[in-house]
Amino acid sequence: MTNIVGLKVANAARWSRAKITRAGFPVVAQHLFAAKARYQTVETATKVPWWCIAVVHEREASQNWNTQLGQGDPLSRVSVHVPAGRGPFHSWEDGAFDALVHCPPFAARNTDWTSGGALTILEEYNGLGYAGRGRPSPYVWSGTDQYVSGKYVRDGVYDASVIDEQLGCAGLLLAMMALDPTIKFADLRVTNGAVA
Repeated sequence: MTNIVGLKVANAARWSRAKITRAGFPVVAQHLFAAKARYQTVETATKVPWWCIAVVHEREASQNWNTQLGQGDPLSRVSVHVPAGRGPFHSWEDGAFDALVHCPPFAARNTDWTSGGALTILEEYNGLGYAGRGRPSPYVWSGTDQYVSGKYVRDGVYDASVIDEQLGCAGLLLAMMALDPTIKFADLRVTNGAVA
């Protein structure tokens, strides 16, 4: 079982030193930023920050509005990929609400939007197989200096030599933050001597 607290610490440390190493992030970030109002509609309903929803939308469906946020399957059909059995949905927003509220990792229940907490919920969205191997998740880190290679090429099958070609969530967030300075992780708070 993955130590989530340890993963949050590792992801926060990776974030503090991450650099983009691949082209393409600024263009995709601009497209995600252009849809900010639409993502904010789902943020209002779920309390999941719009920028988190946007990067999941890019990873799962290349920002295709006719797909489910949960796995990129068509809105108009019951999903066959994990999470399977969801939908059909009347709108992209309905499917996004379902994915964030009713499906693991239940992002709408997350209260830790620090760098470590946000990047860990994004990693959980794709699964913790990489953390179990002690490897950075390409879902989060692809296209940054925190990821070199290694990818699950299908369920349960890991290939250390494969490089994920999709842009990772961390690099997308770095590029989006350059466009919109209001995108920020929550500050750490110290309560009774403990970091919260």
